Amino acid sequence: MASSKEYLDYILEQLDGLGDVTYRAMMGEYIIYFEGKVVGGIYDNRFLIKPVEAARALLPDAPLELPYEGAKEMLLVEAPEDRELMAELLRRTADALPAPKKRKK
Repeated sequence: MASSKEYLDYILEQLDGLGDVTYRAMMGEYIIYFEGKVVGGIYDNRFLIKPVEAARALLPDAPLELPYEGAKEMLLVEAPEDRELMAELLRRTADALPAPKKRKK
């Protein structure tokens, strides 16, 4: 099942004011970037975040879910309406991730 544009808009609304949040549509789902880093995505109308230690610390009880068949598990964000939590979650997750690799031309 593909994610709806309405759910994407809802998540982006929760992240409004955070700064460099972008997305890319991919096969009916949406990859979420913060400061140029892939921090998570929207899969089947669920907001999932990479399970780095910083994210696990903020969401200790969050279930791990598969975004799609064959993928690595990610943390389910169960309270996306908590804007403060969402902002901190994206900041800490991005800080824990390596810088994106430069593409060869």
